[in-house]
Order: sequence, then C-alpha cells, then structure tokens
Amino acid sequence: MIERLRALRMDTTPLRTSRDFRLLFLAGTVFYFGAMVSYVAVPYQVYTLTGSNFAVGAIGLVELAPILVFGLYGGALADHVDRRKLLIATGLGQAVFTAILAVNAFRDEPDVWLIFVVAVALTSCGALQRPSREALLPRTVAHDQLPAANALSSLGIQVGLLAGPAVGGLLVAYVGIGWCFLVDVCGLFVASYLYLRMRSYPHREETTPPSLAGIKEGMVYAFRRRDLLGTYFVDIVAMMFAAPVVLFPALAEEVFGRPELLGMLYTAEVIGAMVATALSGWTARVHHHGRAIVLAAAAYGAMIALAGVMPSIWLVALFLALAGAADMISGIFRSTVWSQTIPESMRGRLAGIEMLSYSIGPLSGQVRAGVTADLWSVRGAITSGGLACVAGVGATALWLRDFWTYDARTDEHAVAERAVREAAGES
Repeated sequence: MIERLRALRMDTTPLRTSRDFRLLFLAGTVFYFGAMVSYVAVPYQVYTLTGSNFAVGAIGLVELAPILVFGLYGGALADHVDRRKLLIATGLGQAVFTAILAVNAFRDEPDVWLIFVVAVALTSCGALQRPSREALLPRTVAHDQLPAANALSSLGIQVGLLAGPAVGGLLVAYVGIGWCFLVDVCGLFVASYLYLRMRSYPHREETTPPSLAGIKEGMVYAFRRRDLLGTYFVDIVAMMFAAPVVLFPALAEEVFGRPELLGMLYTAEVIGAMVATALSGWTARVHHHGRAIVLAAAAYGAMIALAGVMPSIWLVALFLALAGAADMISGIFRSTVWSQTIPESMRGRLAGIEMLSYSIGPLSGQVRAGVTADLWSVRGAITSGGLACVAGVGATALWLRDFWTYDARTDEHAVAERAVREAAGES
C-alpha cells in the first residue's frame, strides 16, 4: 500500500537535477502570481470607473487580436532568435507597461482609455513571450523527464492562479488598485532576472527570420500530424462546450443565493488541479498519451455535467474540483506529446498555434454558456455543456484514430526526437 502511494507522488527529479529548469519553474510561478494579481485589478478598476459590464467584457475583445497576431509571430520569432533573450526583453516590456497602469491607478482621475491601450500592449508582449517559454522547457531536462517537468510547470502556474487572485482581492480592498500593479511589476522584474541567470540554448539548426511563409509552414506541419490535431481539438471542444466559469456569478447568486461563496467556485477547479498534479507520479508510466487525453477530457465534461445538477453549492464545488483534476491530467499529457515529438526547429511556431487553441475554446465557450443560460437556464447551460463535451471528445477520438492509438514508445515523431536529443547529449 505504501509503495502504491509513493508511486502516485509527484516526480520532482527535474527540480533536483536541472538548474535551468528550477529557474524556469520559479520564473513561471512568480510571473503567473503577479499576472493574476493584476487580473483582479484591471476589470475591477474598469467597472468602478465606468459602471459598465460591457466595458469589462470589452477588455477581452481588444485582447483577442493581439493574441492571434503576436502569438503566431512570437512562435516564428522563437524559432529564430535567442529564446532566453526574448523572454527577458518581453518580460521587461511587460514591466514597463504594467508600471504605466500603476501610475494611472494612483492618479485622482485614472483614464479608462489608457487601460485599454495598455491591455493591448501587455497582451502583445505576453503573446510574443509565451512560445519561447514553452519551447525552451524541453531543452532544460532529459527526454524521459518531460512528463514530470510538465507536471511541475503546471503546479507552479496553479500556485499563481490560486494565490494571485486572493492577494489581489486583499490589495484592492485594503490598500488600493495601484498596489496590485506594483506587485506585478516586481514579479516581472524577478522573473526576468531568473531568465537572465539561465544559460543560452542556441538553435541546433540554421534558422530563418520570421515570415508568413514560416508561419504557414508551422501550421501545415501541425495540421498534417493527426496526433497534434487531436491535442488541439480535444482541448478546444472541452473548453467550448464545458467551461462554466462565466456562469459562476449567476450560479452563486441566483441559483443558490450564496454570493459570498463565489470565490469558492472560482478556486475549486484550481484546487482539484493542484491535487491531481501532486499525485501525478503515475503519468510517467503511461505511454498511450492520446487515449489518456481523450479519457481525461471526457471525465472533465462528465464532472461538469454532474456539477450542474447538484443540489448544494458545496457538492457543485466538489465536482468542479474533480473536473479541474481531470482537465489537469489531460493538460499534462497534451504538453508531453508536444514536448516529446515536436522538432526543435518547429517548437516555437507550434507553441504559438497551441496558444491559439487555448484562446479559441474559452472565448467561444463564454459565448455558448451565456447564450444557453439566457435562453434556457444556468443549470441547463452547465449540464448540457458537460454532456456535449463528452460527445464532442468521443467524436474527435473516432475521427482521429491515429490520435487514440498514439504510443510514445513507437510513434515515429517521438522516436525521432528521442534520437536527436540523445545525439545532442540531451537524453
């Protein structure tokens, strides 16, 4: 029994054996913590200045185009320039723009238009940065340590997602919005310093400057590989149909009459994800990653569907936590497929495409959930979305049979990448 429990324990080998992974892990944790502190401050400030829910929603609208444009361009850029230097430059750029938000917040009459302009600039910098961070991680650990490294990286993000909003809420309530942005600025400087301490990772092959042709090459590569298509489509389907976050305020206030428990609904999935990550040691022994992704994503939809019919808000939170755990397991295996099979020369561009898949699903899911809730009911929107997720994930698995049968031990792309890393002394 004890041995079985030990087998579930998270594998921390990458943290113990790789200095650069430790730096990348700490930088990501600090970065997401600061970002989530600001995430609380921006919509709250816009709402207090305008009194308009539409204005708050419009922040997401103006951020969509920069994600699309700079996500793809940032991926192409990551496949050409020194990724570590790009991380530092974009991190410092975000610090400057966040400092502008701080100065604006401390004014007697902050400008709303400036918040929107800076939001676009910050999103652009973040979209340029993320592909480099995702592409750099596989270079910092051995090939067989990638599942553990992805799980650890996810844990750092979850810590930020959980602690950041809590700290942000306290700062807004007791010392003011401007201090939220100052905390974020400090976090960005710390993260940039940690990136600076990493060693350089030159590209293994000759690179070409970013171009439309290079971006197209990356997209063609992604769509020709059915295993990669599976990872993208399963995530999009799950988030498009089942993501319930936009309905949490109505669920807490209108359905249960417990608005004071709204924060519990927001954090339930994160807590479930953290528990799943802490018990993720078993994932390294799974080789059929496509199958694991499909089953975990279907479980996510099923848990969301059950959450929609629970008679108590506490049971809703429980099933949301189970959903968060399932979603995290799916995410660990998706990241493992990406990091173990994508060639070094394509890693940045594919990370840019991956970022688009992360964005399309939740944004479209918000629209679906809101419209369904208005036309039917909040509970109906949540439960029907969860069931649609199960059906959609199943249909994706039937469509992409190569994805369902994927085996990391025999897949041609995984075998080729393993051989390249061994030849380069990065096994």
